[in-house]
Amino acid sequence: MAIAAKRPQATLCLLTALSIHDLTDEIPTRSNIAIPRGTKPLSIWSAPITWHHFDTATFDIDRTEYALPAGRAIGLYSAERTIIDLFRLSHEWGSDLAVDALKRWLRARGNSPSRLLTMAKRFPKAKPALQNALEILL
Repeated sequence: MAIAAKRPQATLCLLTALSIHDLTDEIPTRSNIAIPRGTKPLSIWSAPITWHHFDTATFDIDRTEYALPAGRAIGLYSAERTIIDLFRLSHEWGSDLAVDALKRWLRARGNSPSRLLTMAKRFPKAKPALQNALEILL
């Protein structure tokens, strides 16, 4: 809640967002929070946080709000954006996490692979690996 109050652009991302969207069985030991590149992270000693700096040009793509207690909210990337970010950052997170999340996402009713690929066009580093994974899985 302190982060949401002091950094309105703070956005739950990566493994934290996967967990919220129920696309992983892994339990995050730290909160993964994205902020626009050039923004200083907060120093909060009592909370285990990993800060990620995302490009300002794409920062708000598919960013929504996640309700917190006391009427507060913090940013949250959609399931689609989170999957794209995992493919984009697979050199840090490994491809297994991204592929497993994609498999779970594909099993859910109403998800559109074409919408996912359309969004991935804005993330050139993610699109080839994501498209390849979709071709294999579908």
